[in-house]
Amino acid sequence: MEQLINPGKWTIEELDRIINEASEIKEAGKRIEFLSRIFLNVSYEGSTLIGNLTTPEVFVINLEKVDCFTLIDYVEAMRLSSSISGFTENLRRIRYHSGNVSYESRNHFFTDWIENNSEFVEDITDLIGEYRTIHIIKKLNCKKDGTYIIQGIKSIEREIKYIPASAIDEVVTERLMTGDYVGIYSDEEGLDVSHVGIIIRTEDIIYIRHASSRSNARKVIDEDFMGYIANKPGVIILRPNQISSQEGGL
Repeated sequence: MEQLINPGKWTIEELDRIINEASEIKEAGKRIEFLSRIFLNVSYEGSTLIGNLTTPEVFVINLEKVDCFTLIDYVEAMRLSSSISGFTENLRRIRYHSGNVSYESRNHFFTDWIENNSEFVEDITDLIGEYRTIHIIKKLNCKKDGTYIIQGIKSIEREIKYIPASAIDEVVTERLMTGDYVGIYSDEEGLDVSHVGIIIRTEDIIYIRHASSRSNARKVIDEDFMGYIANKPGVIILRPNQISSQEGGL
């Protein structure tokens, strides 16, 4: 398995210390807040992973630049670890179905986490939204004309549950917790979400911590959650399970 590791602004020793320190934080949400905070102001860049229909998959750890999905990949893998070696193994488990490093096994969709990472996260959209939640069947990776969005990946029919942005009221926001992973529902054919981030609660405001691709940001930022989703179709909410660090190989 070919690997490419770029620790960004940290040394390997510093990352090991940070991950170990985080492992002492018992509450999953607080641990995720601690770990995701170190990524604030890290530059945004899409397509940092290597692998496609014609290029063999490379196991990439690039902490210098992230997109919205690799950010939550790294944070969740760190959340499950107590050392840098554990992080490496857990990233394989989070990013790839059964830890099999290949383009076909990569979790290309946010809802793949519900299917493949149910040991670590739970879809709580129904619980949060109750009667507000909409259930829809979508054929992921399939455009209206029948062509694939991601070449080389089979399309799959999947039930998607989301809370419309217009239905997100105080009852819904009160149920959100720091560390929840939020997907911005996409109403486009073949897609489940258009963006992902992390819920961060303070006494006064709820933020979405995310890798923003906007031209005036292009980095990991905290942004007012309600303001951010005001013109979006809706949200999917995954909550991290309260589990101990998972060290070791598969």
